[in-house]
Amino acid sequence: MAGGRKPKSAGPAPPSSTLVLDNGADTIKTGFVTGDDSTTDKAPRVIPNCIARDRHSKTYVGSELEKCKDFGEIVFRRPVEKGSIVNWEAQKEIWDRSFFDDKAPQKCDPSATRLVLAEQPNSLPALQTHCDQIVFEEYGFSSYYRGIGPSFNAYQDIQAVFHTPRTPDTIIDVPAEVILLIDSGYSHTTVTPLLQGRLLHPAIRRLDVGGKLMTNHLTRLLSVRHFDMRNETYIVNEMKEAACYVSLDFKGDLDKTWKGTRGERREDYATGAGIAKDYVLPDSHTRFHGIVRDHEPGAAARARKSAVSTEDILTLRNERFSVPELLFNPTDIGLRQPGLADLVMQSLSVLPVGLWPGLLANIVVVGGNAKFDNFIQRLQVELLERVPDECVVRVARPEDPIISTWLGAANFAKHEHADRLAVTKQEYEEHGAAWVARKFALGLGLDT
Repeated sequence: MAGGRKPKSAGPAPPSSTLVLDNGADTIKTGFVTGDDSTTDKAPRVIPNCIARDRHSKTYVGSELEKCKDFGEIVFRRPVEKGSIVNWEAQKEIWDRSFFDDKAPQKCDPSATRLVLAEQPNSLPALQTHCDQIVFEEYGFSSYYRGIGPSFNAYQDIQAVFHTPRTPDTIIDVPAEVILLIDSGYSHTTVTPLLQGRLLHPAIRRLDVGGKLMTNHLTRLLSVRHFDMRNETYIVNEMKEAACYVSLDFKGDLDKTWKGTRGERREDYATGAGIAKDYVLPDSHTRFHGIVRDHEPGAAARARKSAVSTEDILTLRNERFSVPELLFNPTDIGLRQPGLADLVMQSLSVLPVGLWPGLLANIVVVGGNAKFDNFIQRLQVELLERVPDECVVRVARPEDPIISTWLGAANFAKHEHADRLAVTKQEYEEHGAAWVARKFALGLGLDT
């Protein structure tokens, strides 16, 4: 051979499948993707990301929580805090039960599998490095990519989310050209501008209001006004998800639910003013989950007085809309941060004005909090009040905002970008953790 060169080694065989994980603080969205899979018609498995212990000292790991029938006084141990994995002992136990044990429902062979893992923007480097070490040294995955969760949403058909009219033969180009992605989940809410799948890092903004904070706030309100619910956070969280909504007229709704001054009780307060709802608490015998129903004046009082009643009823009034209001006015509880609409404007303010029209016309909201009624409408109204008149504001959410990031990551796993960006176990062993961290931080770079 000329020059005495040796032929280049073929290297390891490409992985046969990809395990896609959106490792959220509340739930893990997980599923396998292969080259011929159609990810559009396959939903991921959603697993509670926790280890729970009930009042009878029985322990549930991950998906085992579905077997629990008594959620009273249940205690949770969560491996993810503020969006980052901080307790790998607990996280490994959940992953092992789900993917690697003999009886795992989604059995995985790491040596023949690529892992695509979603993380929050601006994670701490020390936590990222520890995660990379666990993936390669503890589990031995064949290939691996750790990407920012919001950026994966660019690998979906974004215009379908907005129901944009177009001809059937239109070619869907991914990653999408421009998106303003709002992710409001369990730990926090982030605003992330994306340009052709790349994050515009200086413009990323974070609001420390998420599902956990809102559940804790509702717990305090109920404990002061009704029953002591401080040990019933799971039940309160279900109540929040079932009964709360975002108000389109906060002051008007607050006035409708005002009881009135002493001696001048308002009539519409007793009837509920069209806002009040009765929530029947679970009894762990016949009802394992609460029930929302129309308000019946006096029902709660009669249930408390009756010796034969089996119902514990909470009447929810301004709690229904004052809790989600924290997303738009966090100062209501003394949190010195801007509301979501102001946070979006802060994000835009550090970007060239020429990008504003495209970003404002493509605002996509994902995460569990996006399911609150009127969330999208309220955000759009508040943004219209703040942006220049010539800008078009479009806000939309996917059909299921909880699994949207996973669906985008699944599409990414089949895209050519995944092969370029992923790191193999052999590369990790040759170059080390610092090199892997630099490659993931660089992302797509400037050569795409």
